[in-house]
Amino acid sequence: MMVRAIYRAICIQGGTAPYDRANLKVYYPGDYGDSAEERNSGVIPAHTSGAPFPVLIILPGINVGPEAYSWLAHTLVERGLVCVTFSHVAEEMPGYISLTPGLSIAALAPDNYGHRPSATVLGSILEELQLLNTTGVLEGKLNLDRIVLGGHSAGGSVALLNARADWFPGVCAAFSYGAHAGAATALGWPEDALFELPDALPVLIMGGTQDGCIANSGARYGKSQTSAAKERAAATESTAAAESAAATEGAAATEKVERTFDEALRSDRGDSYLAIIDGANHFSMAWPADHSTGRPFIDLPATQPDEQLRELLGQLVCQFCRYTTTADEESRLALDNFVEHGHPLVTRVDRR
Repeated sequence: MMVRAIYRAICIQGGTAPYDRANLKVYYPGDYGDSAEERNSGVIPAHTSGAPFPVLIILPGINVGPEAYSWLAHTLVERGLVCVTFSHVAEEMPGYISLTPGLSIAALAPDNYGHRPSATVLGSILEELQLLNTTGVLEGKLNLDRIVLGGHSAGGSVALLNARADWFPGVCAAFSYGAHAGAATALGWPEDALFELPDALPVLIMGGTQDGCIANSGARYGKSQTSAAKERAAATESTAAAESAAATEGAAATEKVERTFDEALRSDRGDSYLAIIDGANHFSMAWPADHSTGRPFIDLPATQPDEQLRELLGQLVCQFCRYTTTADEESRLALDNFVEHGHPLVTRVDRR
C-alpha cells in the first residue's frame, strides 16, 4: 500500500464570491500495480483491502495551510482511513481575510447557537465525497456512514461544535487539538461562558501545557488572568511576581481545554477522552512550521521533542478514529490502557 491523493475544487453552499470556493486534497490507500497507465497518468487505484474506508475530515487552524496536516493524513491513511484536508479563504469578520476552517460567526451568537451549523464548508465537502464515491479511483471505496471530524485550533472548535449527525449525516465522532468551547464576549456571551457541546457522539479533546496561543487569548472570553498577572509582574518588577505570572500562563494554556471536557461536554457514556500533553504548544499539531502566518509569535516554546509529540498525537488520533469508525477492539483496549496507566508525556488523561 502507498499513500496517494487526488485534488478537487468545490463550491461552498451559500458562499459569496470570491469566497465561495475551496480546494480539497483527498488522501487514500493506493494499490500501485506498475501499469503503463499508472506510469503515464500518475493515477493509482485505491486499495481494495479494508474498503470501504472510514473518512477523516481535518479542519485547519486560522491561517494554517493544509500541508501542515499532511503528516497526520499519512499516518491515518497508513492505518486504513481516507483523509481530507482543504484550503478555504474567507472574510468571516470584516477586514480579516484568512485561510479558515469555515465558520459562521452569526451562528455562534447566543440566540442562534445550537439551532444551525456554524461550519460553513462541511456540507459541501460531504457532497463532494458522495460524488467521489460514485466515480473514479474512489468509487465505492468510502464509508460515508463513518466520518470523523478532526481539527486544530479554530478548526478543532468547529469540529467539536458541529459533531452532529442530524446536521451532517455520517459523522460519528470528533477530535480537537489546541481548541476549546469558550464563547467570546464580543458575540454577546457573558464572561467565562462555554458553548455546550453536542453530546451524542464520542469526542477526543487534546491540549498542550505550552499552548501560548490559548494562554494569551483569554481576554476574548473576559478578563484574562494571564494579562493581569503579567501587568502585576511588570508593575512590581519582582521575581516572585514574574514567577507567578509564568505559572498563571501555564495554567491558562490548558484551563479552557480541560473545562471544555469537564463542563461543556455532558455525556458520560465512557466513549469520550481528554489528553493534556506535557510540553506541547499550540502548533505541535502543525508541521512543518510556517511562522509567516497565524500567531506563532504568541505561542510558548515546546519543551519536548517535536517528533515525540507528533508521534503521540498521531497515535491517539489513530486509536480514537479506529475505535469510533470500525469498533476495533485493539484500539479500544489501547485507549483504555492509556487512561488507566497514563503516559510519560501526558499530565492529565481522562474518560467520560
